[in-house]
Amino acid sequence: LPSATAVNLFHSSASPLSCPANCAPKRPRPLAPPSSMTTKMTKWLNGPLTSEQCSLIDAYWRATNFLTVGQIYLRANALVKEPLQGDHIKSRLLGHWGTCPGLNLLYVHLNRIIREQAANVIYICGPGHGGPGIVANAYLEGAYTERYPEITQDNSGLDLLFKQFSWPRGIPSHVSPDCPGSLHEGGELGYCLFHAYGAALDNPELIVACVVGDGEAETGPCATSWHGNKFVNPKRDGAVLPVLHLNGAKIGGAPPLSRPP
Repeated sequence: LPSATAVNLFHSSASPLSCPANCAPKRPRPLAPPSSMTTKMTKWLNGPLTSEQCSLIDAYWRATNFLTVGQIYLRANALVKEPLQGDHIKSRLLGHWGTCPGLNLLYVHLNRIIREQAANVIYICGPGHGGPGIVANAYLEGAYTERYPEITQDNSGLDLLFKQFSWPRGIPSHVSPDCPGSLHEGGELGYCLFHAYGAALDNPELIVACVVGDGEAETGPCATSWHGNKFVNPKRDGAVLPVLHLNGAKIGGAPPLSRPP
């Protein structure tokens, strides 16, 4: 399934830093939601996916899940062409498998929307240690190899991709600045919705998909930031789509929100 690049997925409207007319007066705010966004939202709601689309999306999702779990567990034998041995497994495991399949599922569907509707979308990944999922998508769509040519899209490239994850002089288990398309590394749980609403303000064409981890949802900053919708005006601001990721697999124990009543 062809996919938009990570740069497209993390794309936002032009930065004022790149605008030579940064000191010019701002244009008047629109009095109604942009007609283009209204049209796109209507199209998304019309009709289910075809069986072919579902099959392609499922195959892409399963591929990213394989790349994700490989980064967490393997340091060699990436395609498991020989029986697994102790030397193939990392002695110290980092990265949160519990959150990554959900991140990958949202990623592939957002890519579908971007390709079909030319939507302007930014993906904010709140769950901690979800980095292997985002790296897996960047690798599968080719953006990672484009930025790091030594990480080739073959068996040797996969070995290197898996080995470097959470490895000395490699890459960390969260979405760090060296991941293609990454705009900001938060460094602390609880602030994803703050970023989401801040990105949407005065940016009417932007759609912000914000994933809130179930453990992250327990934090005070996150509890407060749910009120950010009170400041969003659909006439002049973009749309924030919060996704509460209740996977129940928080590393320190199942959070209250994911426990049955």
